Amino acid sequence: MRVAAIYDIHGNLPALEAVLDEIRAGGADLILVGGDVLPGPMPVETLERLRGLETAAQFIQGNGEAAVLAQLAGVESGTLPEQAREAVRWNAQQLHPEHVSWLTSWPATCSVEVSFLGRTLFCHATPRNNTEIFTRQTPEEVLLPVFREAGAPVVVCGHTHMQFDRTVGKTRVVNAGSVGMPFGDAGADWLLLGPSVEFRHTSYDLRQAAERIRATAYPRAQDFAERNVLVPPSEDEMLKAFARN
Repeated sequence: MRVAAIYDIHGNLPALEAVLDEIRAGGADLILVGGDVLPGPMPVETLERLRGLETAAQFIQGNGEAAVLAQLAGVESGTLPEQAREAVRWNAQQLHPEHVSWLTSWPATCSVEVSFLGRTLFCHATPRNNTEIFTRQTPEEVLLPVFREAGAPVVVCGHTHMQFDRTVGKTRVVNAGSVGMPFGDAGADWLLLGPSVEFRHTSYDLRQAAERIRATAYPRAQDFAERNVLVPPSEDEMLKAFARN
């Protein structure tokens, strides 16, 4: 079983389209969508593209989907900054009932037998919740309690939008990076698993993508096009930001 793990799309349909073209050419048996398909500038179009996948797919829920579903239930998180709350509210307004039902059905984690890697646990942030933040620099002693009960030799996560491959105790922990909002080089980051762990970076027409995003009614369309597509934050910048939190 070869698995393409795509995380943190954030409604960036042009990035997703480019990655799916590469996956189709590479012959993955399964596409694992690791959460935070939402929020973003093209939520309905992105969900519809994923619903129409011809390759077998499994989905897990990220904190982005959880925030949008909570908004629809009348619960607005006070922990999000106003810009993020505005994006969540707008995304919630775009969804149709069938999208809501589908997102609600996504589990928090799933396990897949991957060729030569064995049982692999997929989660959004960590095995115990979808909001915990850690990076390649987080001390191992901090993470040992988080992954001790993972129950799988390999754990794949996302959430922090930066790829890495590290060991925590006896567990190999791999971050898939972000398709739609990478921190580092502009483009789209994802993983191809089996028989090895391959970090993939897909280039696409960034200027055309930025124009498509600016043409949406997304309340942060201009900022998303500039800061998440054309000139993303650097990895060093984000590592320092996460270390302060």
